[in-house]
Amino acid sequence: MEEGNPFDADDTPSFRTPPLPDDRLWRHPSELGHPLAALAHRRSSWPVAVASGLTGAVLTVSLLAVSGVLMSRSDPREVVVREAVRSAVATVGGNRPTPDVEKIVRATEPAIVRLEITGDDESVGSGVLFRNDGHLFTNAHVVDDARKLVAVLSTGRSIGAHLVGLDARSDIAVVKLDADGPFPTAMFGTTDGLGVGAPAIAIGSPLALRGSSSVTVGVVSALGRELDSAGGTRLYDMIQTDAAIAEGSSGGALLDRDGALIGITSAFAVSDLGNGGLGFATPIDIARSVAEDLLTVGHVRHVWLGVTGKASADGGGVVLDAVNASGPAKKGGLRSGDVIRRVDAQPVATMSTLRVALLRRHPGDRVTLLYDRGATRHTAEVVLAEHP
Repeated sequence: MEEGNPFDADDTPSFRTPPLPDDRLWRHPSELGHPLAALAHRRSSWPVAVASGLTGAVLTVSLLAVSGVLMSRSDPREVVVREAVRSAVATVGGNRPTPDVEKIVRATEPAIVRLEITGDDESVGSGVLFRNDGHLFTNAHVVDDARKLVAVLSTGRSIGAHLVGLDARSDIAVVKLDADGPFPTAMFGTTDGLGVGAPAIAIGSPLALRGSSSVTVGVVSALGRELDSAGGTRLYDMIQTDAAIAEGSSGGALLDRDGALIGITSAFAVSDLGNGGLGFATPIDIARSVAEDLLTVGHVRHVWLGVTGKASADGGGVVLDAVNASGPAKKGGLRSGDVIRRVDAQPVATMSTLRVALLRRHPGDRVTLLYDRGATRHTAEVVLAEHP
């Protein structure tokens, strides 16, 4: 959203720690004997050298909705790619072994499905099973006009499916297979601690090709990317990778070096010179939050702070143009002219970075805002609300 919109900082999906074991919507595959459980050694954190400040560089590209084509579903959209929070300058330390790609693919491929969509036209996409009862992730743009869905498993079995719900702001949808399980599932990971330069493996069903899934290998090229489409949808905090993502792979899996799911592939970008190796994925942390809301309350609850603003003159905060009279910020004591510097421990310098700082929050969560009023520094505890 553009600066000046009253909700452009906070109308995005949030993140909440999964419920306790007795009532979780899903189980971690390690609890179910997942074939990758022994392979996955959770990283503590990758050493990341972050570029000082935002680069301000803007790259104009054509974003292709990677839904694939059976008849005609090519959907190029002009986008702007800009840095959001974390820049693509980083180093990866340690002597981690090379990923066992073959083993990872053998374990994960059964959870990858090809989606055949009948809507305004016929098209294909990909999906990733995340619950053994047949729930899967895909992209919202893949199924947004679907009247009929058929999922083709890695075994070649075709199963009817239906849309549970979708969220255009994150480009995530949840689909349910119309058959009894159990079905194989992907192993959940997280983008917390993920570093630029870390290995990335993409698995999907590109170009409506029959047979097994296609696998490409690359690295995490950047984190915190922001995509603006001509259609008005803005995607935040995206993972950029050079692992090739082709038409039809949209909705597929992006995996880390341990074979854990870190993203749902969404799009690739091309310039006048061609593809350029730019692929993007929605972080799995956001996808899980969207799925949790869709499966528990039937819609996605977007958090709301209730402010508008612009970057401060010193580039180190957000000057508030307006504070909604009934919004959480107002209740926390903020007013027009205040300069927000941090959300909890995360610095914010633009409305975009303020929004990203709230991405993983949930309505009802408490955050601490560090802000300046004139020459005096203050803190305020704010309880985030659901977007009206």
